[in-house]
Amino acid sequence: QVQLAESGGGLVQAGGSLKLSCAASGHTFSTHAMGWFRLAPGKEREFVAAISWSGDATNYADSVKGRITIYRDNSMRTVYLQMNSLTPEDTAVYYCAACPYRDYVGGDVLTYHYWGRGTQVTVSS
Repeated sequence: QVQLAESGGGLVQAGGSLKLSCAASGHTFSTHAMGWFRLAPGKEREFVAAISWSGDATNYADSVKGRITIYRDNSMRTVYLQMNSLTPEDTAVYYCAACPYRDYVGGDVLTYHYWGRGTQVTVSS
């Protein structure tokens, strides 16, 4: 069992940066791949980024490549999402999720078994 809690969301102007954190409880964090997803009003949940258990493999949605970086600290049981050059289109609730297939870095929501409650990111123009 993995419990997840996101933090770091907020209001930022376009062009600004935010760093989201996702803290995990439980002893199995380091064996899980981790992902970030987002849900904007009127849209479907969207894959943002994923990272393997070791951090050696990452994957990003095309819409965020070059602007967003996912990384993790297994000793702290935390995964991060550094977001730069934010635009209003990045406004959404951001969720982290844990996948028991430790090398998985895809965006299939069904592969992620544990989810946090989300943190709101609002980018003003």
